[in-house]
Amino acid sequence: MLAPNGRILGKMKSSHAATRRILPGSPFNRTIVPPPPIEQYALNDRVSHDKYGLGVVIGVEDELAVLVDFGPEQRRITTPFAKMTRL
Repeated sequence: MLAPNGRILGKMKSSHAATRRILPGSPFNRTIVPPPPIEQYALNDRVSHDKYGLGVVIGVEDELAVLVDFGPEQRRITTPFAKMTRL
């Protein structure tokens, strides 16, 4: 239907907001995955660090940090121990 000024007049379609489907890749559908457990170190464990090299654990501070002797220096490595692995 045309209006006198030449505009098209018509009925607007209703919104489909109430019938939205949930997409499988939606970030709002994600299930919560627990973080991996923090690796535990004990005294005298031999470790390898990506930056400092080979070392020996000489101190453990609960689950917060470990003190490692890398030969020429000692370093306190905090959690998470992403760059350090036990040998």
